[in-house]
Amino acid sequence: MRGLTRSNSGLSLDYDNPPGDPGLFGPDAVCWRVHADFPAMLAGGVSALLMQTMHPLALAGVWDHSTFRTDMQGRLGRTAQFIAGTTYGNRADALALIDRVRRIHAAIKGTAPDGRPYAADDPALLTWVHVAEVSSFLTAYLRYVGPLSVTEQDRYYAEVAQIAERLGATGVPRSADAIAGYLERMRPQLVVSERTREVVRLVMAMPVASPLLVPAVRVMGDAGIALLPRWAQRELGLHGSTAIRRPVSLAGMRVLAPTLRWALGSGLAARARRRAMQPS
Repeated sequence: MRGLTRSNSGLSLDYDNPPGDPGLFGPDAVCWRVHADFPAMLAGGVSALLMQTMHPLALAGVWDHSTFRTDMQGRLGRTAQFIAGTTYGNRADALALIDRVRRIHAAIKGTAPDGRPYAADDPALLTWVHVAEVSSFLTAYLRYVGPLSVTEQDRYYAEVAQIAERLGATGVPRSADAIAGYLERMRPQLVVSERTREVVRLVMAMPVASPLLVPAVRVMGDAGIALLPRWAQRELGLHGSTAIRRPVSLAGMRVLAPTLRWALGSGLAARARRRAMQPS
């Protein structure tokens, strides 16, 4: 299961050093709690990917400049490394990751099928990608892990907004209400094209290293789809099985998630906490 989110970026991050370094947020941050749960983050990642590809310009950038279609695991792994590194990495590593992504984004430009130009460093586009991602992560945590107060949810959105802004996003919503309003305002701009449907097909047929992992990956995929807003499920053609998918995914996650948590341990969050708590 770790292999699904293993990065092939060639970067090596040091989560154990330097002593006393809290990173960008520190152990008391809500994002440390939310991003620590591997099963919920994996389901949230599926939901985020499907949401993001409903934006024609975001999808065009991925379609034209990414190896996603031929190396889905690699793309997921690089995204997972960025999230883990900016959440739990030491400050220098986290900032280096952000700078690296900014340089990559600066080179990604093109023209979408509808004739509109796009650029990966477009502040509005960065905001869309960010909101689709973090709203999916928080929804996954609330559904598959446990409750958070409205204050904690707002703290989460305010924390992770800092990453989006460092990447160049503007007008980033910083509360649960602001996120909900933003998503509602974005709906007229979203389109489901043949390219979008191809992404859905690829996600549903996600390749795995071992046939033994297929049932677990299917549970995660269904759990991710169940997180999508109802309107997004309808637009993506995934609403027909919603009545079945949600209870089945919840049941599957109740069985699978505790097993994964036990098998994978506390991981990077625990290492980062030890680092932050050491005397500098």
